[in-house]
Amino acid sequence: METIIVVVHVIAAITIVGLVLLQQGKGADAGASFGAGASQTVFGASGSGNFLVKATTVAATIFFVTSLSLAIFAKNQSGLGNTSGLPIANPNILEESVSNQPDIPQADEEPAPGTGDVPTLPGSNN
Repeated sequence: METIIVVVHVIAAITIVGLVLLQQGKGADAGASFGAGASQTVFGASGSGNFLVKATTVAATIFFVTSLSLAIFAKNQSGLGNTSGLPIANPNILEESVSNQPDIPQADEEPAPGTGDVPTLPGSNN
């Protein structure tokens, strides 16, 4: 199912690019008044505007729906917050690592010399 949605998504994206490139910009109307646009009657007297705008709207809607569908597929495959499929050899490893931590001196206690994180020089009293 996901493969079909990806294929439809890519086709919709290519269709949008093609339809946008086929449409004339707003500046092309000035050239039509001097006779340049009179020969472009492939889509009928009303011009290509209505057909191309509607086709672009449909393609954009399809692209939007497939984008949301692919995002939902990606979210379901990522398994955020779910540890049931993770290969955890020892689930009690967190409890063991917490219990093996050295005692942390309280704020009012002085740590014993040589047990802190800062190394001491030999022969010093600190």
